[in-house]
Amino acid sequence: MPEIFQFGFMVRAFIAGGIVGVICPFLGTFLVLRRLSLIADTLAHVALAGVAIGLLLGRYPVAIAVAISAGAAVIIERLRASNRMAGDSALALVLYTALAVTVVLISLGKGFSVDLFGYLFGTVITVTEADLWATGVLGAATLLVGWLLYAELVQSTFDPDMARVSGVKVGLVNTVLAVLTGVAVTLSMRVVGALLVGALIVFPVLAGLQIARGFRTTLLASSALGVVSVFTGLTISFYWDIAAGGAIVLTALAFLLMVTTIRGVVLRATRRASS
Repeated sequence: MPEIFQFGFMVRAFIAGGIVGVICPFLGTFLVLRRLSLIADTLAHVALAGVAIGLLLGRYPVAIAVAISAGAAVIIERLRASNRMAGDSALALVLYTALAVTVVLISLGKGFSVDLFGYLFGTVITVTEADLWATGVLGAATLLVGWLLYAELVQSTFDPDMARVSGVKVGLVNTVLAVLTGVAVTLSMRVVGALLVGALIVFPVLAGLQIARGFRTTLLASSALGVVSVFTGLTISFYWDIAAGGAIVLTALAFLLMVTTIRGVVLRATRRASS
């Protein structure tokens, strides 16, 4: 057995990382095509505030973070749908409010600042069996709901007006997507960290869009790249003794750059051959 799998915390990290490596690009495909990539960063900061509340109370930080990020997702979607403010303004409002709350809670609970930084930057050592079960259950539920609403999500993504005419409750579908994103972001904080989870949602999708044809194949390609990025990043993190979150995101970025470069070379070669 390879040395890396002789440590229980690395085995737990690979399992949890595999789950978030699938669900983050899966949801990210819908978000990128809707030009809502930054909602992941916003909800990550909201989830961080939820963790801070849980640490301050000494109870269930992950559960509180899931509940608060889901609630914030509903608020963001309601603000966007009501046309009371632009989408980016709604994100900014929630983002900076969450940051302010987190800063205040850090100042109140000086004793838990180290624990909070683990969620901020990600640390595979702290992934417990309880975290693993929560990630597995909520991750499976996220994929199940996303797959059951697949047709509605696709219609709402590409043509929301036509979707409404067809009877799709676009507002409800958008809210469900936002809530699922909040759950996925919260689950990913242990492995990737709140500051970098948005990249895991976006980078594999940008690469998948360049190598796949059709929406389903883009979903599959993006999720596959997400899992490979997580596994490769965790391996690099273990053997080079560097931060796992940074290694995962830089690996995803390397795949994106590689795919972009190869695609550019192929397109230029095709144009020369046809001219």
